[in-house]
Amino acid sequence: MDEEQVLLVNERDEPMGTMGKLRAHQEGALHRAFSVFLFDDQGRLLLQRRAAGKYHSPGLWTNTCCSHPRPDEAVADAARRRLMEEMGIDTPVEHRFSFQYRADLDSGLIEHELDHVLFGRWNGDVRPNPEEVDDWTYINLDKLDAELTRHPERYTAWLRICWEQVRDALRESAPTTN
Repeated sequence: MDEEQVLLVNERDEPMGTMGKLRAHQEGALHRAFSVFLFDDQGRLLLQRRAAGKYHSPGLWTNTCCSHPRPDEAVADAARRRLMEEMGIDTPVEHRFSFQYRADLDSGLIEHELDHVLFGRWNGDVRPNPEEVDDWTYINLDKLDAELTRHPERYTAWLRICWEQVRDALRESAPTTN
């Protein structure tokens, strides 16, 4: 079986070639990724706990879904594909912002990504793939704020890094009242 390829990019998100996913994380090569945040009608975020068998960040809580688009795949298409593969969810998602980060992970791996953040709504059933997800929950955003402060070690690096930007994007889209 061929190793999954990630799309290497420069800081302007311009394609620079491909590399095997594991090798990209071993070398810390900048590559394209995405993170999906699904919210229910109560404004709670759907979190997943990564499966124990994941090759990095196993057992950590994170946003609804995160992965890498295939080299010739649009980010939104990849996000919908992985939502179905990881969580058994099919719902539209909308690009909200992008950010770049570099983080040292467990097992000597390096996450160096230009991460596209997408938001969506979900109130239906969740049918997670046990190879990808050990558990899931909806969480109130204020509770997640407190949890990230008190127990950051329970959450993935990318969630901790982008959380304030997620909160800002939510505030920008919140309806105003007179």
